[in-house]
Amino acid sequence: MSFSSFSKQQVLDVGDEVGEEIMELIPGLPEEVAEKCLLHLPFLYHRLFRTVSSTWNRFLTVSPSKPMLFPSAASVSLSVPFLFAFAFDPASRRLQCQALEPFSRRWLLLPPVPGGAAAGSFAVVGLPRRGEIYVIGGVEEGGDKAVRSVAVYSAAINGWEEAAAMGTPRAYMAAGEVGGRVVVAGEDGEAEVFDPEKARWAPAAARRGAVVARYDAAAAGGKLYVTEGWAWPFERAPRGAVYDAESDSWLEMARGMREGWTGSCAVAGGRMYIVAEYGEWRLKRYDEPRDEWRMVAGSGVPPEVRRPHVVSGEVEEVGGGRRRIYVMGAGLDVAIGTVSAAPGIHGGDDERVDWEVVKGPAEFAGLAPCNAQVLYA
Repeated sequence: MSFSSFSKQQVLDVGDEVGEEIMELIPGLPEEVAEKCLLHLPFLYHRLFRTVSSTWNRFLTVSPSKPMLFPSAASVSLSVPFLFAFAFDPASRRLQCQALEPFSRRWLLLPPVPGGAAAGSFAVVGLPRRGEIYVIGGVEEGGDKAVRSVAVYSAAINGWEEAAAMGTPRAYMAAGEVGGRVVVAGEDGEAEVFDPEKARWAPAAARRGAVVARYDAAAAGGKLYVTEGWAWPFERAPRGAVYDAESDSWLEMARGMREGWTGSCAVAGGRMYIVAEYGEWRLKRYDEPRDEWRMVAGSGVPPEVRRPHVVSGEVEEVGGGRRRIYVMGAGLDVAIGTVSAAPGIHGGDDERVDWEVVKGPAEFAGLAPCNAQVLYA
């Protein structure tokens, strides 16, 4: 059912727009076709496009973070996934933010990230369904002082705003979205939770025990997973911890998960995958019942996508139950992996990945990615 396929005698009760009739999006075009046309409009220019008409304004304002005007019209997606890249220019040490447009496969330059935290010291958390990205804390460039500041990017306005500061200055922290909220956890075990609806931070349960140095972190199934990874000379198994948002408590990470976590993790369609940082950069999926990382059939990340790698995934499944993973490398070359079921290899729950490479522009040759997020914009 399309956005405006209801009778024009039906009226809205959305905000201040009470009693306003639904008009055609593009006169003369079937509504399904008109919707697809508007979905291809670059989100950078949505503020301009909203001025065309009240109907365009209403259509472009509806987002996954807001209630649908007509809940039964769920068959139409009002947003598409954009890959956002945070990358440093090694020469200038300046942080850039770009977005990969999914249809034309061209990069869009976004407003500069406020602040000046040192590379790798801050956390980046995306809230895909809200179309928001949070840049959290870090260490001041050229110093060693951690900061409390938080900046939020909104795709709806294509701009950055200052968000509520953390209660404690933090850097080199683990962070992720858990149940629509932002969870950050320091190596010392102290943690905080940010509620974007209330725009405030609150203390979370502290993790007890030995320090867990951040190697990688991922959020899935209402939990934040933090691992310190293997470290030379491999004298002991890595530690890992799991924050459960529902119970506001910390658990020890399962042995198979922490010992097999040997790369960067992306969550796609509710499943956790790692891109191995050794060998052929193969993709593995975590099998919770077996507590093991299982190899995904297909080749590893294409070699033309050079390290350092950062990874991200689409939170929703794509057509046919497939899942999509992005691996970004030097120069913002991107390997797009489509993961699909491969029944029969080991009995029904196996998968394979097929890769497509999108080369970054020549002018990006010197950029080193430090984070990637997928937003629905």
